[in-house]
Amino acid sequence: MTSTSTPERAAPRCATTPTTTPARHDGRRRPTHGATPTADGTRFTVWAPHARDVALRLYDTRGDALRDVPLEPLDRGEFAIDVPGVRAGADYALVLDGGDALPDPASRWQPRGVHGPSRVVDPAAFRWTDAAWQGLARPADYVIYELHVGTFTDAGTFDAAIAHLAELRALGVTAIEIMPVAEFPGDRNWGYDGVHLYAPSRAYGGPDALRRLVDAAHAHGIAVVLDVVYNHVGPEGNYLERFGPYFTDRYQTPWGRAVNYDGPGADGVRRHVIENACYWVEEFHVDALRLDAIHGIYDFGARHVLAELTDGVHALAESLGRRVHLIAESDLSDPRVVRPTSEHGLGFDAQWADDLHHAVHVALTGESAGYYADFARYGSSHADNAETVETTIDECRGRAVAALIAALRAPFVYDGRYAPSRDRVFGASAEGIPRERFVVCSQNHDQIGNRAHGDRLATLVGLAQQKLAAAIVLLSGYVPMLFMGEEYGETRPFQYFVSHSDADLVHAVREGRRREFAEFAWSGEVPDPVDEATFRRSTLDRSVRRRAPHAQLQALYRDLLAIRAREPALRPDGARVRVDGDADRGWVRVTFGDACCAVFNLGAEPRVVPLPEIRGAWRGILSTDDVAYGGAGATCVREGPRGDAVRLAPFTAELFAHDDA
Repeated sequence: MTSTSTPERAAPRCATTPTTTPARHDGRRRPTHGATPTADGTRFTVWAPHARDVALRLYDTRGDALRDVPLEPLDRGEFAIDVPGVRAGADYALVLDGGDALPDPASRWQPRGVHGPSRVVDPAAFRWTDAAWQGLARPADYVIYELHVGTFTDAGTFDAAIAHLAELRALGVTAIEIMPVAEFPGDRNWGYDGVHLYAPSRAYGGPDALRRLVDAAHAHGIAVVLDVVYNHVGPEGNYLERFGPYFTDRYQTPWGRAVNYDGPGADGVRRHVIENACYWVEEFHVDALRLDAIHGIYDFGARHVLAELTDGVHALAESLGRRVHLIAESDLSDPRVVRPTSEHGLGFDAQWADDLHHAVHVALTGESAGYYADFARYGSSHADNAETVETTIDECRGRAVAALIAALRAPFVYDGRYAPSRDRVFGASAEGIPRERFVVCSQNHDQIGNRAHGDRLATLVGLAQQKLAAAIVLLSGYVPMLFMGEEYGETRPFQYFVSHSDADLVHAVREGRRREFAEFAWSGEVPDPVDEATFRRSTLDRSVRRRAPHAQLQALYRDLLAIRAREPALRPDGARVRVDGDADRGWVRVTFGDACCAVFNLGAEPRVVPLPEIRGAWRGILSTDDVAYGGAGATCVREGPRGDAVRLAPFTAELFAHDDA
C-alpha cells in the first residue's frame, strides 16, 4: 500500500489514469490536457471555456509560424485535435478567438521561456533504468535533504546535481526534496513563481534532464520528493485566465490571486491540478510530492480538492506498483491534514511541523520578533499580550526550551492554546497520530531565505549550537529534513532572488520584501532580489568541507545518521518516546523505550542531567562535545554511584544506549 491508512471505499483514480496500468509502461497514456504523442502524430487538448474557438499554431525550427489548425469543440469548454505528422520536438501555441498566440496551459516544455511557444515532448522516448525501484515503504524511512537546483551546484542544473548523489547517500540521506521546478520567468527563481505547472524549467535543463536526475537518484537508493505549488500561480507569464476561470476574488493569498477550487467552473481547475500531481508521479517517477502552503488552498465544497488529490495519487501509485507519499506544508497546526480521507481528513502521509524549528531557533539565538514571539513567550496568557510584556533574552530562551519539550512530545506546540503573535487560541492536538507523519528541521529554505539577509544558522550561532541543533532534529523521533549545506555548516546565505522582466513587478517585489521584514526589525539593507549577485551569493561553497570546523560538523551528521539507521528505536514510531526536562535550567531528555536516551543542554552553563532508571546501565555512544566533532571532549563525566547522571558541557547533546550486560 502507498499509505499507512486505507480508505473505506475505493479511491477515485486520477483523471489521467487508465483503467489498468502495468507497473512499468512505455509512458504513453490516454490523451490528457496538453500535447500527447500518438502513433501517427500528436493529439492536442485544451480546456478553454472562455474561448469561442481555439486554433493550434505550429512553428518551424526557426520559430516562424507554419500554419494554424482549428481545434474541435468538445463538452464543457474542451477543445481537441489530432494532427498527423507532428512529432516530439515540434513547437506550437494556442490562439483563442483570433487573438495572440499563447503557451499551452499544460505545456510540457517551454524552451524559450514563459512567454514563448510550447514544445511537444514524448515521455516514451526516455529509457528508464529504475524498474526494480518501488520507493520507500513508509515516511519513517525518509531522511530528507532539501535542495534548490539552481544554487546546489555552480552549473545549477539537474544533470550537475547527479554528481553529488553518492555523497548524499554516504551521508545517510534517503530522499532529496527538490524545490519547485515548474517553468518560471527568467533564469533564476526560488520556483514559487512558476506559471507552467507541467514544464520542468529550461534553466535547469528541461524535462529529460529531470528524468535523468530521478533515474540516477533511484540508482543510488534515494527517493525524490518534488515541491509543487497549487495555492497560487506566479504573475509573469501567467495566461491562465485567458483560458478559463482559474482564479477567484473570494479569497486572498499573500502570494497572488487565489486559485478557484470551489466556484463556478472549478471542475476544470481541479482537474488541471490533480492531473498535474499524477503527471509527476507517472511520467517522472517521483516518489513523493510536497505541496506548498496548503493553508492558502481554499475549498469549501463538500469534498476538498486536496482529499481528491491525495486519493487520486495514492490510487495511481497502487496501480503502478509503487509507494508514493504526499507531504503537506501547513500553517494550521491541524491534525486533519494527515488523517485519512475515510476519517474526513485530507489524506496526506506527512506534513512539515515547524514548531520544533521555531523553539530550537529561539532557544539558541534569543530572537523573539514576529512569529518567534510564540516561542519566546510560550505559556503566555491572553492578558500577557506579546506587545506589552517585557522579557529578557534569558527568559525568552527558557520559554523556548519549554516549547521545545512540548514540540518533542507532540508536533504542535500550539494545540488549542493562546498564541501571542496571532492574539488568539490556535491549533489542535495531534495526540495519537504516528510520529512518522511529521517532518522537522532546524533549517529550511523558508526559515533561511525569508530572513532579510538569508542568514544560515552557521552565521548566527557557534559550532556547539549547530551541533546541538543537528542532534535535536536527528534524535527527535520525527522524520528529519536537512537543508542543503547545513551538514557542513555552509556560511553562504540563501537569499531571495528573481529575474522578472516586468519593471512594475520588480518594483513590487522589492517593496514587498522590505515590508515583510518590518515586524522582525532586522537591520541593514535588504539584498536586491533582482540583482544576479544575490543569486550568486546563494550558491553552495563545498570547498569549505575539507576545513575545520566544517569537516567536524559533517562527521557528526554522518555519525548521527548512521546510528539512527542502525538503531530502530530512534526512527519514527520505533519505540515509545518519553520527553521531560527542566526548562529553567535549559536541559531536555528524550527516552526511546528502554533502548536509547538522548540528553540536550541548551544552556550556556554546564548541567548535570539525570538519566532514567533501567535494568543494567546506560552506555554513552555519541557526544557532540567529542574532539572528533570539534569539541573539548569533557562531556562524558558521570556523577553518582551508579553512573545515573551526566554532566553536559554548554550547548551539548549526548546519546546513550541501554547496556544490559
